[in-house]
Amino acid sequence: MNLLGALVVGLGFGFFLERAGLGDSRKLAAQFYGYDMTVFKVMFTAIITAMLGLFWLVRFGVIAADVLTPLQTYALPQVIGGIIFGAGFIVGGFCPGTSCVASSLGRGDGWCFFGGMMIGIAAFHAGGDSLANFATSNNWGALSLSDVFGLTHATTMLIIVAGAIGAFWGAEWVERKLSA
Repeated sequence: MNLLGALVVGLGFGFFLERAGLGDSRKLAAQFYGYDMTVFKVMFTAIITAMLGLFWLVRFGVIAADVLTPLQTYALPQVIGGIIFGAGFIVGGFCPGTSCVASSLGRGDGWCFFGGMMIGIAAFHAGGDSLANFATSNNWGALSLSDVFGLTHATTMLIIVAGAIGAFWGAEWVERKLSA
């Protein structure tokens, strides 16, 4: 059932990415020039929806909090991975999810990016133990923003939602200024 649920959620997420136009690398690249903040708004909406949904599902007892396992924080590998991810996003105009959307639409640039992503994954695995050891180095443990700042989960959630609303207004302002 878990795989079926993941498939349904993945297909739904891909559908909404496509409906938002995120299968087009030009729309994604426009994010970095400030002309079209759709990517920012769609992704923050997804993050906020997931965060609020998970919070309330745990709060109402639909999901047991003890089955949620926070991921470990591997600071240096995650920073380096983020830089590589960001550079690939800027150069290629896709992230992994949007490259899948573009590929499913038959777009050649999506297939190229998706193929490059698969080659990168294979190269990482071909790197053997040295890359695997690096990927799990610099472990800071399982950290959450609540832990780092010493806040309750509810307070952290409220701050993130308020910040996201402010960021949405800022994104709208940037779009209006640059399109004028």
